Amino acid sequence: MTKTWANPGLDLHLDLPATRVRAGLEAALRAAVRDGRLRPGTRLPPSRALAADLGIARNSVADAYQQLVAEGWLTARTGAGTWVASHAAPAQRAPAAPASPAQPPRYDLRPGVPDLSAFPQRAWLAAARAALVSSASGVLGYPDPQGLPVLRSALAGYLARTRGVSVSPDRLVVCAGFGHGLALVCAVLRARGARTLAVESHGHQLHRRAAQAHGLRWQALPVDAHGARADLLAASGADAVLLTPAHQFPLGVTLSPQRRRAVIAWAIGQGGLVIEDDYDGEFRYDRQPVGAIQALAPDQVIYAGTASKSLAPGLRLGWLAVPGPLVAEVVAAKVAGGAEPSTLDQLTLAELLTSGGYDRQIRHARLVYRRRRDRLAAVMARQAPLAAVAGIAAGLHALLLLPHPPALVIGYASPADHAFTTALARLAATLAPRPAARAAAARAPARPRSAPAPPRT
Repeated sequence: MTKTWANPGLDLHLDLPATRVRAGLEAALRAAVRDGRLRPGTRLPPSRALAADLGIARNSVADAYQQLVAEGWLTARTGAGTWVASHAAPAQRAPAAPASPAQPPRYDLRPGVPDLSAFPQRAWLAAARAALVSSASGVLGYPDPQGLPVLRSALAGYLARTRGVSVSPDRLVVCAGFGHGLALVCAVLRARGARTLAVESHGHQLHRRAAQAHGLRWQALPVDAHGARADLLAASGADAVLLTPAHQFPLGVTLSPQRRRAVIAWAIGQGGLVIEDDYDGEFRYDRQPVGAIQALAPDQVIYAGTASKSLAPGLRLGWLAVPGPLVAEVVAAKVAGGAEPSTLDQLTLAELLTSGGYDRQIRHARLVYRRRRDRLAAVMARQAPLAAVAGIAAGLHALLLLPHPPALVIGYASPADHAFTTALARLAATLAPRPAARAAAARAPARPRSAPAPPRT
């Protein structure tokens, strides 16, 4: 029998048995003192008040109080009341000290990480304010699992204009970043009976982990100076292929026109699915960004994009342009998983897109990162000439080809402006050749610096 008693300033939940009520009350009070719900010095209600609250006889409460006073749990003075004894609660073990968080590197040169200090705070706040003012209150209810219509509409226009993506709002799915979107696609593939996902042999580990987590086997597809070997897809036995055609990670090459056509021919001829990770698609420095391959076959390609580099990864905002027959299945997988981007963040991004703020942010970031890329290349050429810089036509990272394998993948976007010069100096000092190596390098023919050497397979 569960009883709850209350008096001014003190509420306590007690479980009392249906029989042997006094013994049950003693045990319940004893437990409350032992586990700290009744702290030393706490004044208990008079026996009459507690008996009325619990619906039991006053004598049962008085006898329980007397027993606990005798045991040392409580203390009482005639006419003054009853308290929890000051020494009643056992000493509590000090909680274990939390583990110290890992210290971030002093100079963060990880690839794929933007400069978080460059996040457009004022523009974001202004867009959030404008979005809230112009939106009906109902938009803050449970959201559309496919993503807010206003954001999907804005994304459809933006992707068509800047990346050449052929998609309508009803075929877009908003997700919590690229990793979330890839997990949804892998889940749908496996549910449809797919067994093998082809991935680039030199590629992001996230791709492999996502495939394995959803029961798919991954098959490595070799990559050379022209991108992934699309001519090998037919023999791979893959049901789907995941590519980074705009700027391959980490080699930095672009999928050639011939291989783009070969990928689409394989997908149409074999009924395969292409997953296009538009990695660094918006950050091209030598010419206009290469358009998405999705436009060549919208019914065979899932296009995946994200705001993680253009704005910040912590926003967890990404999107999928999905072939019509797969939209419902992707949305169902999203509902089953439960992850949902913030409604306010979706509204804010939609406002940025429609107001032109997102375009301004991309143009500004592209200029900043191009200058950083140029500084990195200049410092390496001057202070570490044995490290050939490659893969820098786009993106936020460079490939440093060392005299002996392996190469280094260096991100140049993450350090704040005030730390970038020192980060480059430390990197160059680490890679600077010793005097003997410097003399040998002067006698050797120059290495090409415009493209990476073919990877070893």
